[in-house]
Amino acid sequence: MTKRAIILSAGQGSRLLPLTADRPKCLIEFSGRTLLDWQLDMLIAGGIDDITVVVGFNSDMVDAALARRSDQAVVRTLFNPFYQVADNLGSVWLARALMDRPFLILNGDTLFSREIVARVLAAPDAPIRVTVDVKPDYDLDDMKVRREGERLLDIGKRLTAEESNAESIGFLRFNAEGAARFRAQVEQMMHSPEGTRSWYLRAIHHIAADPASTVLTTSIEGLEWGEVDFPEDVAVGQKLTAGWR
Repeated sequence: MTKRAIILSAGQGSRLLPLTADRPKCLIEFSGRTLLDWQLDMLIAGGIDDITVVVGFNSDMVDAALARRSDQAVVRTLFNPFYQVADNLGSVWLARALMDRPFLILNGDTLFSREIVARVLAAPDAPIRVTVDVKPDYDLDDMKVRREGERLLDIGKRLTAEESNAESIGFLRFNAEGAARFRAQVEQMMHSPEGTRSWYLRAIHHIAADPASTVLTTSIEGLEWGEVDFPEDVAVGQKLTAGWR
């Protein structure tokens, strides 16, 4: 069973300035609880009991926020000292030692319901599963997905709207085989000249391109989630979490 999760929360969230001028994005409050609190609550309710939060910008504030919680799960932080000069592949590389068993990895700016956690964990076994949603059309900022049935064929922001038939919500599940394959791909990319400038989902793109690998998708169509990237997303997140309370 998957019991471990890694949350990528090292960035400041500069697109949300001035809201994130003095606090990390993961500590923005929604309906009386921080974004990180919502993520932890949903994961723990789903049975995840080993959680690592990769931190960077004002990491001491995240440490203090976690110290105020009282959880049945083990929740720790892992500091990324080069969060300002590397994309999130760097955070994933720092957490590679935690990828020695099945695990979840998720972006630190995604609000998701308990039902999403349950669906992700209940999906049939596969080396790698990418959680996706669908909508009528896709824009430049969406992490777009091209899939055939459940199989993921391509993933990236550079996909055109015409090529795309889903979007990643930034929530992935790995079994032991998939964890080993992902870890190896991340190592290979970090040893390349463009490594620190890469997104970790680029590693998934490369793995999916290998006919010997299997990357599947898990659809959460109809379930509630939201990404917090821009000021207008905050109001949407407030409405979403108000319903969860």
